Amino acid sequence: MNEIRWNLLKAVDKEQVNVLSQQLNNLDKTLTEVLIQRGVDSFDAAKHFFRPSLEDIHDPFLMKDMEKAVERIEEAISNQENILVYGDYDVDGTTAVSLVYSFLSKYYTNISYYIPDRYKEGYGVSFQGIDYAADNEFSLIIALDCGIKAIEKVDYATKKGVDFIICDHHRPGESIPKAVAVLDPKRVDCEYPYKELSGCGVGFKLMQAFAINRGIDFKELHPLFDLLAVSIAADIVHMTGENRILAHYGLKWINSNPRPGIAAMIKSAQLRKNALTITDVVFTLAPRINAAGRIESGLRAVELLITTSLEEAEKCCAGVNNNNTERKELDKGITEEALESISSDPVMLKRRSTVLFNPNWHKGVIGIVASRVIESYYKPTIVLTESNGKATGSARSVVGFDVYNAIDACSEHLEQFGGHMYAAGLTMKLEKLDDFIEAFEKYVSSTITEDQLTPVIDIDAVLDLEQITDKFYTVLKQFAPFGPMNMRPVFQSDNVVLAAPTRIVGENHLKVVLKSKDGNSKIDAIGFKMAHFADKILDRPFSIAYVIDENEWRGKKNIQLLLKDIKT
Repeated sequence: MNEIRWNLLKAVDKEQVNVLSQQLNNLDKTLTEVLIQRGVDSFDAAKHFFRPSLEDIHDPFLMKDMEKAVERIEEAISNQENILVYGDYDVDGTTAVSLVYSFLSKYYTNISYYIPDRYKEGYGVSFQGIDYAADNEFSLIIALDCGIKAIEKVDYATKKGVDFIICDHHRPGESIPKAVAVLDPKRVDCEYPYKELSGCGVGFKLMQAFAINRGIDFKELHPLFDLLAVSIAADIVHMTGENRILAHYGLKWINSNPRPGIAAMIKSAQLRKNALTITDVVFTLAPRINAAGRIESGLRAVELLITTSLEEAEKCCAGVNNNNTERKELDKGITEEALESISSDPVMLKRRSTVLFNPNWHKGVIGIVASRVIESYYKPTIVLTESNGKATGSARSVVGFDVYNAIDACSEHLEQFGGHMYAAGLTMKLEKLDDFIEAFEKYVSSTITEDQLTPVIDIDAVLDLEQITDKFYTVLKQFAPFGPMNMRPVFQSDNVVLAAPTRIVGENHLKVVLKSKDGNSKIDAIGFKMAHFADKILDRPFSIAYVIDENEWRGKKNIQLLLKDIKT
C-alpha cells in the first residue's frame, strides 16, 4: 500500500470567512471556512444547510415523463389491472420496492412485487421477470433502480402486453427504452433540478406525484422517510440538496418511529445509542439488507421492510442476520484468496488496474471483495466470477477515477454493464475475458494519473487541539448527515505529543491521549488498525489527520478523535 497523501483543501478568502462568520452569529472561523468549501457561502445557503426543510424538496412533476407515469398508474387502477413492483436485489432496489409497494398497496390491492434472482437472472430487468409478469397477468411493471438500459427487454415486454414505468438513477445509454414512462433525472432531456437521487428516491418522487394527483396529504408519505435514508446512505449518492433533506428526516424517523423491520434490525444489532447516524445505517442496517440478496433472495429483505408486525419482523430479521453472517465468512475467505492471487503474480502487480477472475467465487460478495482489494492495492479493481456460463462481476474505483467510463470504453467485449463513477457491474462471455482485461488495463494506464494511484486524505482545515471544545463539536454535529460531497470534515493538527502511554486494544487498534506540544488540554483518540504507529510516536511531536467524534460508554459521552493517519 502506498503512503497516504494528505491534500489540504484550498484556503478560502479570509474576508469572505469574516463576513459569513459575523452573519452566522460569530461562528468559529474554521467551521465557517469548511462551510464555504462546501458551497455554503451565504447566510441563506447556511440557513438551508443547518435547517433542512421539507418545503425545499422539488415538485415531482418537474421530472420528465412524470405525468405519463401517474396517468398510467391511475389507468391501471381504474381498469383493475395487476401491477408488479420490480426492483434490483441490492439495498437501493429492495428499499425502493418496499417504499412503492407499501405506499401504493394502501390505495390499491391488485399489486405485488418481484426481485430478480441474482444468480439465475442477474442484475436489472430480466426476460424471466417479464415472463413471470405476463404468465401471471400483470399488465404494468414499475421498475425501480434498474431499467434505463433495458431496451430489448422493454420491447419484449411490449410484445407480451406488459407496459413499463422505469424509475432509475443510473446513467442512460445513447437510447432510452420505449416504456410508457422513463423517470431518470440523469436523462439529458430531463430538467429535474436535482440529478443525484437514489433509485429509491426516484420511486419516492413517483409516489409523491401520485399523492399530489389524488390530493393525499404529504404527511402520508412521511413513514417512507426511513427507507429513503437507508437507500441514500447505502447507495453512496451525494449527500447534498434533496438527498440531504430526505436523509435528515429519514434519520429522525429511524430514531423516533422506525418501521418494524428496521426496529428489528436495530435490536438484533444491539445498537445501544440514543440516535443512529448515517454511519450506523451504512455499517449496520445496510449490510443486513444487502446480505439477503447476496446470499439467498432480495425478497427476504422486502418481506422484512414491508411487514407491519414486529413479531413477523423479528422472524424475518433472524433469517437476514444468518445471511449476513454467511456473507461475512464468504467475504473474508474470498478476500484472502484475491489478495494472495495478486501478491503471487508479478505481471498483475505492475499493472495500473486489477482484474481478478475465479469461477468458484460467490457472486454475492465480489463487490465487497473489490472494495477490500483496493484497501491493499490502490487501483481501479474488477472482481469477476462465473455465472450462467458467463463472467460477471463488480467494479470499484479510486478517488477521482471514473470506472464507468473505463468500462464503457471497453464495451465491445461486454454483453451488458451499468453503474456509476465509483461502482459498476458488468457481464461478458468467458472467451472475451482476456481481451477485456487487456483493453481495460490499456484504458486505465493511459488515463489515470499518479495522484489517482495514491491513497489520499482530503483535509478540510488545520486545527489546534485547543480549538476542539464542546461548543465547537456541537456546531460540527449540525453538518450531518454526512456522505459524498458533504463528508465528515477531516482536520489536521501538527506538533502533537502523547499525554499518556499508548495502548493497543482489540484487533490492532491504537488508543492514545494527545495534547499540543505547547498546550495543556488533553483529548482521547483512537486509530483503528493503526497499532503499527505506536513505537513511531514515542518521545517526539507528530501530525495527525482525523475526524472528531463522540465516544459513548455507560451513558457518558466524551469527545474523541478518530485518527485517519499519522505522520512523524
